[in-house]
Amino acid sequence: MCVTGPAAGLTAIVLSAIGELGQFQLFLTAVVLAGVIQFIFGLIKAGVVANYFPNNVIEGMLAGIGVIIFLKQIPHAVGYDKDAEGDMYFVEKQGGNTISSLFSALENIQPGAVIITLFSLSVLLLWDRVSILKRMKLIPGALIAVVGGILLNFVFISLGSSFAISGEHLVTLPVMQGFGDITSILAFPEWAGLADNRVWVIAVTIAVVASIETLLCIEAGDRLDSQKRFTSANNELKAQGIGNILSGLIGGLPMTSVVVRTTANIQAGSKTKASTILHGLMLLVSVLAIPTILNQIPLATLAAILLLIGYKLASPSKIRHFWSQGKYQFVPFLATLLAVVFIDLLKGVAVGMVISFVYVLLGNAKRGYFFRKEQYSHGDVIHLDLTQEVSFLNKASIKQTLVHLPEGSNVVINATNTFYIAHDILDLIREFRDIHAIQKDIKLELVGFKQAYNIENSPAVENRVWIESKIIES
Repeated sequence: MCVTGPAAGLTAIVLSAIGELGQFQLFLTAVVLAGVIQFIFGLIKAGVVANYFPNNVIEGMLAGIGVIIFLKQIPHAVGYDKDAEGDMYFVEKQGGNTISSLFSALENIQPGAVIITLFSLSVLLLWDRVSILKRMKLIPGALIAVVGGILLNFVFISLGSSFAISGEHLVTLPVMQGFGDITSILAFPEWAGLADNRVWVIAVTIAVVASIETLLCIEAGDRLDSQKRFTSANNELKAQGIGNILSGLIGGLPMTSVVVRTTANIQAGSKTKASTILHGLMLLVSVLAIPTILNQIPLATLAAILLLIGYKLASPSKIRHFWSQGKYQFVPFLATLLAVVFIDLLKGVAVGMVISFVYVLLGNAKRGYFFRKEQYSHGDVIHLDLTQEVSFLNKASIKQTLVHLPEGSNVVINATNTFYIAHDILDLIREFRDIHAIQKDIKLELVGFKQAYNIENSPAVENRVWIESKIIES
């Protein structure tokens, strides 16, 4: 159900690439190559990367997008439309930033826009709550809100009211005069660019960034899906690759699956991939056939629709949920949310991933058992039972446990149920057996190591009888 289109994460890349190449046709060559690379990513099953995005980071990304949408729509909702609709960056092109625009909006309130926003919000809220309206599933509440917003503004205009809005407060689309206008905007790649190293570098950059955004969108879409289905990441990469090849061939910008559009699609009740196809077809038909009607839509009405979408994505209940899960879940979630809002989507996810990884390391380090002398009865047997998989992430916990074992103790390290032990851990155990255990007069027995990992006991533990056991999990 991921909806494809131009993405904010590619904006800077596109601008710098066109400036560096100096020719739009060369840039189109890079777009086609990027599509080929994405298709290859799908063939080699690179989509598996999507499985390594933690849920708290994905949810933090969605909540961050929700906050951005909500904050960005408040100025439009009150009639302050200096910033372009759809701009998702904290620092705005017109100067200032998202926060400063909120203060500017308070000084430039248009009463007509506020009335249309409140009317549209009322329609949207009632459409979801009144039973007789909920049965009209074929007519989305958002469409009724848009039509109602247009009609209400027409009433203001016909009455000569000061509440009437026009100009920058309405949607602005170019009006095509004929078939010639359509063909004039087409452009084609310059294939001589295949010999230009810069074109290849830009193509790889676009392919990687677009693929990451697509994988993020897949994870986000699957989490929002009411039926909890799983999207094939590899098929999606191949589809995106084909889409970018075709886009580049006719003069289009690079595309990727976009989380905001996908979220709006799912929130509207879409359940199949047909919705994304219809989305594209309806956009094409609308822009070509009825741009004059679309240009009558008040931005305040669109703001009302997006305000609700933003609120649902960043609802207080979601924040409370991650707070209740503890700091290992909440901190990466909050860090991702804030970074997405104040930096951008990709960097925000990167921040969340780094913090999550640090917490994984800290968590593994703190899972080790620190054996204290005052808790140890002389003659007890201390068991270290290793889990099924012991990776390098467990090194810190195992090392700290071994370091804190009391002198003269009896220790058993059991790997009977272990299928994998990292070489770092094996080296650590060998070093403990050969050096530290001898220095601290620890009688060490290794169980399950000889056949699988070729590590033998020291001769001193042969035929030893152990008394009690205490399990230490690592």
